[in-house]
This record gives sequence, C-alpha cells and structure tokens, in this order.
Amino acid sequence: MASRLRLLTVGPTPGADGEPTPSPGACSKAAASGEREGEAQRAEPRRRREVTDLGSGSEVVHVPRFVAREKAWEWFDYLDKTIPWTRLPILVFGRWAPQPRDTCYVADAGLTDLKYSGHQPPAHSWDEFPVLKDILKAVHEALPGSYFNSLLLNRYKNGSDHVSWHADDEPLYGPTPEIASVTFGCERDFLLRKKPTKAQGASGSGEAARKRLKVAAPQQQHSFLLKHGSLLVMRGYTQRDWQHSVPKRAKATSPRINLTFRHVLT
Repeated sequence: MASRLRLLTVGPTPGADGEPTPSPGACSKAAASGEREGEAQRAEPRRRREVTDLGSGSEVVHVPRFVAREKAWEWFDYLDKTIPWTRLPILVFGRWAPQPRDTCYVADAGLTDLKYSGHQPPAHSWDEFPVLKDILKAVHEALPGSYFNSLLLNRYKNGSDHVSWHADDEPLYGPTPEIASVTFGCERDFLLRKKPTKAQGASGSGEAARKRLKVAAPQQQHSFLLKHGSLLVMRGYTQRDWQHSVPKRAKATSPRINLTFRHVLT
C-alpha cells in the first residue's frame, strides 16, 4: 500500500519566543545566530505536524519545529555537558565492536532491564537530570494519551557516528510500541525501510541471497531530515514491519543529541 501524508497544525512551540524560521543545513549555534541577525521578530507559527501513513497499521508523525530554537540550544548544552555519556562495546554479527555513538539510559524504577546487541545499560533516575523531566512533559503535552517511562539518549559526535538498520521490537515494549524521538544539534537523515517478508527471507542466506533479495524486491523506503528541535514519532506496527537507521554523513561536522522516549510494559 502506498504511504499517505497529511498535514495538521497543533499548539505553539515549547519555549517559543518569536524567532525566525531557520534555513536548511544549520548544524551549530553560530549558524543559527547568523540567521537571526538583521531580522525583525515575528510571531511564532503554530507547529506543523506531518503524518505519514505507512499502511498496515504503521504510522510516523513528524513535527519539524517541536521546540523553539533558543530553548532547544539551551537543552542541547545541558545534555551535552551533564549526561554521563558512555561508548561501550556491542555485539555485531558475532563480534564485539565499539558502539558508533555515545549513549545513556534513563528509566522509572523497577522496570524490566533494557538489553540490546549484548549490552545492558545501567538505568539512571529521572531525578538525576531535571531537564529531562521538562522535555518529557513537553512530549506528553504534544502527544495526548501517550505515556513514556524510559529514555535512551544518543549523542552522535560527527558524521561518522551512526546507527545501522534495526527495529526497536524488543518484547519489553509490546507489539505496538510508540517511540518519540527529539533531536537537538546537527540535523541528520533518518531512514525507514520495509522489512523483507518471510518468503523473501527464505530465499537463502549470505551475501548472494542479500544481493538476490535487493534485485528481486526493492524495499519501500522513506527519508526524514531531523532538524534541531524536531520531534518524530513511530506508532502502531512500525517496529514490527519496518527498520530504521541514521546513516553516516560526511557533511555532518558537529554533534547531534537524540532522545528516544519509550514505554516499557509493566
């Protein structure tokens, strides 16, 4: 089924102070400041919400201007300097390798432990980082009816840091998890691709099978440019039916911090 995009407008941007709309490609506070010089202040527009129907009960919501630019830089600076970032080894295709990004995990007490790629990150308390509770509140207000009790933070120092194709389909999130992703700092591409069907996956194994699959069945793919202060939400069966990635980008020369809010079943 072909995807469908619809546009909605929602409430005012958190921290809105009348800043102008940023130009594409800005990855630093210096670039953002340059955009504002000589421009008269004007009223902050209502947030535009882009909803992409991926079909079969999968949906992506994108809010390009979720957080006002200055507030987003304030939060970026706090997270960059305060979060106890770590870069621990993970298991990739049977081998241990450094994780190509910095991470930190925050969660309510008593939840099931998060485990991925042979790694079990320690869970920090929300009370250790008050700003995270402010961001969580803003996300909850933007997504009525949603409830998140855990948070995986990622810091991409430059364009070499990335995350490979995967799905957040761990059992602790349930069959239809909602994942809300907030971006601060350098803009990066976020890609989605349809998972191969069981029939396609049964066509063999190894490199030759992957090449046959690529030729025989081109995968549906979507791309979102996640800018400073943006929000992207994956809903429904997106984790069951789709994979996502943040690929390497040579032009991304400054850090990006990404917060992915999730709900762990209790």
